[in-house]
Amino acid sequence: MNTQPPAVRPGRPTISDVARVAGVSKATVSRFFNHRERLLSPDIAARVEAAIAELGYVPSPMAQALSHGRSRLIGLIVADITNPFSVAVLRGAEKACKDAGYLVMLFNIGNEAGREREAIDALAGYQVDGFILNTLGRGTGVVEAIAAHGKPAVLVDRRHDGLEADFVSIDNRGAMAEACSHLIDGGWRELLYVTEPQQGVSTRRERAAAFRDCMEAHAQASPRVRGEVFEMAEGDDEGLRDALRGLRKRARAPRRAAVVAGNSVVTLRVAQAVRQLGWEFGEELGFIGFDEPEWASLVGPGLSTLAQPTDELGRAAATCLIERMQGLEGPARELLLPGTLVVRGSSAA
Repeated sequence: MNTQPPAVRPGRPTISDVARVAGVSKATVSRFFNHRERLLSPDIAARVEAAIAELGYVPSPMAQALSHGRSRLIGLIVADITNPFSVAVLRGAEKACKDAGYLVMLFNIGNEAGREREAIDALAGYQVDGFILNTLGRGTGVVEAIAAHGKPAVLVDRRHDGLEADFVSIDNRGAMAEACSHLIDGGWRELLYVTEPQQGVSTRRERAAAFRDCMEAHAQASPRVRGEVFEMAEGDDEGLRDALRGLRKRARAPRRAAVVAGNSVVTLRVAQAVRQLGWEFGEELGFIGFDEPEWASLVGPGLSTLAQPTDELGRAAATCLIERMQGLEGPARELLLPGTLVVRGSSAA
């Protein structure tokens, strides 16, 4: 009589292979991984352990997690993976997730609002435990998709109308107030806030509104302080140059006109326009920009910036989400982190 266990098929060993070699059921092997001390006799546990060693079997973390109703996966959806801000936030979120025993699955929608729901549905298909959303904030069906899948979500940087979820962002009002006060205290009197199109993007609207409020408050103290908002159309470089010329004309004196840029994309466009106009930052034009691109210190006398705490934003978003996944209830929370003003030659007094 042949007492040898059935042959193990080629390839990566499975839990079925372990069961055959040990001469037990698959359920017994599962118990070995989950409740060895309570449910298995020492003899059976030893046989299963020997079979695992013989085969070099490694249990699938995904399969183990799903057996407990959790995948240990977090879905992160970003509007544009080429945006340095999104990449930096992703790094922070990934670190926090790793520390808590989770992996991050990334979906880049490429600035296409119609793909937000597609991204949610796709990641839900991988049984993610929750979502971190750094999206455009105007896609259709997102609220319904989140509700349908029954998974918690956290918003980073951009709100989404109708979605009641924890929200993590820089304190836009506080950061804008610091930027404007720094310029005005340095003698710049005519300010221009340059932003990408505001429609449907909450961060852009909030910063533009904060700029107007700052200008109104400072104008009450000094009638010589004025400010306007310029919405920069995609590809309209001449329109941007005209706006900068108009700013200088309104200022009527050197070193009185300054720009506040809404993000690093705007900062680059303004830097290109200033070069084309033959001006110098800190001389013909003062400047502060939101975000801290790596090249900011290399342009002219150095560009002053409002650096966002990207690592902390990512970590905070992941922490909020993990707390929700672990059962935290209550109304949606809002966590606003301060920015850091980095002063260089472009805004020197």
